[in-house]
Amino acid sequence: MDEFIQGFWNFAGNYWWLIFPVMGMAGGAAKAWEQSSKRRHERRLETMRMKAQLKTAELEARTLKQQGAIRGPSVVDTTASVVPNDLVARLFAEHDEITARWLDYELDVAKLIAFPAMSDGRQPLTAAFLRAKKTADALRPASADAPVSEQQITEYLQAVGDYAVAFEIAEKDARRLRDSTFSEPERKRLDRAQQLLKVAVDESATQAERGLAYKRVREELDGLILLSDDAVTVLEKQVAKQISAPTPTPKTNDGGTPQ
Repeated sequence: MDEFIQGFWNFAGNYWWLIFPVMGMAGGAAKAWEQSSKRRHERRLETMRMKAQLKTAELEARTLKQQGAIRGPSVVDTTASVVPNDLVARLFAEHDEITARWLDYELDVAKLIAFPAMSDGRQPLTAAFLRAKKTADALRPASADAPVSEQQITEYLQAVGDYAVAFEIAEKDARRLRDSTFSEPERKRLDRAQQLLKVAVDESATQAERGLAYKRVREELDGLILLSDDAVTVLEKQVAKQISAPTPTPKTNDGGTPQ
C-alpha cells in the first residue's frame, strides 16, 4: 500500500500539469450533471403541480355531483371532463414543441447529414425516443375540449414527460456522435453530400446546376442515410426555387405594333 501511495505521488509530481485539463473535464461533467438534475427537478415539480390541479378538479367535480344528487340530476352534467381544459392545452403545447424540434431534424437534410443518429432507429437512444413519441401520440386526447378522466390525463402527462426527456437525451447523443459511427470513406461521402447540398439549394446557381447537385446528393447519401418522403419533398421544393424576374411587356405604339 505504501508503495502504491509513493508511486502515485511520484506520478503526480512528474505530471502535475495534467491536473488542469482533468479539472476542466470534471468541471464540465459536473455542470452537465447539474443541468440535467435541474431539468429533472423542474419536471417533477411540474408533474406535482399538474397532479395537484387534477386532484382539485376531481374534488370540485365530486362536490358538484353531490350537490346535484341533492338538488336533482338536471343540475350536473355528469359527462363533463374533470380535467381543466387549460391543463390539457398546456400538455398539447409541450407535446407539439417536442415534435416540432424533432421535425426540424427529420425534414432538414443538412441537419440529417450533420447529425445522422437522429434519423437512425438502430441507435438505442433514438429508438427509445421514437418509442416514447409513439406512446405520447397514442395517449394524446382528441382535442383540448374532449372529456378526459383523471387516469387518462395522468397517463398522458407521464408520456409527454418521458417524450421530452427521451428527445433531449437522443439529441445530445446525436450531437456527440455526429458522423463517428461511419467509416472514413463514408464520412467523406457525407462531407461531399453536405457541400453539394449547398449548391442544390443555392438560388444564385442555375436550375441545371442545382438539379445536378441534388442528384449527386441523393447518390452520396444512398445507403448511408435514409431520407423520409417528407424530407425529400421539402428538399425538392428548395431545389426547384428559381430567381426569375417578370418578363417586361413590350411597349407598343398607337397601332399596336411594338416600338
